Amino acid sequence: MPANDPMPTRPSLLLRIRDAGDRSAWEQFVALYAPMIYRFVRRRGLQDADAADVTQEVLRVVAAKARCLEYDPAVGSFRAWLFTVTRHTLINVHKRQSRHPRGTGDTAMNHRLDAQPAPAPDEKEVWEQEYRNSRLNWAAERVRVQCSDTTWQAFWRTAVDGESPRAVAESLGISVGAVHIAKSRVIARLKAVLGELPEE
Repeated sequence: MPANDPMPTRPSLLLRIRDAGDRSAWEQFVALYAPMIYRFVRRRGLQDADAADVTQEVLRVVAAKARCLEYDPAVGSFRAWLFTVTRHTLINVHKRQSRHPRGTGDTAMNHRLDAQPAPAPDEKEVWEQEYRNSRLNWAAERVRVQCSDTTWQAFWRTAVDGESPRAVAESLGISVGAVHIAKSRVIARLKAVLGELPEE
């Protein structure tokens, strides 16, 4: 694992998923990684059902290999291994689909369009973005239920939607100072929850 990895996966979770009886660890693992895998493969052109199948297949591979997972930063990060498993599973799906193509209306134009490779952003960059999004969504779900609606809106509308604190304060019927305090508190809570997430 690179020393500058800003969001690694805690070894404790990797050790815990080795125990088939630790359902809590597996549930946490799935909550963190399944949405990330699903969104990544959707962005690579798979339809919903195919993306769900790939996600399940990747999770099956992880479950099968979990007992053998060893945390060794010198070898590489878990996230890099998971990326490789996901990418290989995706390639296999594309191969299967090319052997059994779906009906396209059978026009020459459709065949020409299908033959054109879609411009793809750097896969690893997309993977890392999905990882960051997955972590943030996971943390936001937990923090949201701990906040009043006003506090959450003050945070979300200023920090995420980019509205001015004054406009948010007026619409919520609170002071601008209260908006800043709410935003700071939610950000601090998000950081704390993100700090509890597994690291590699």
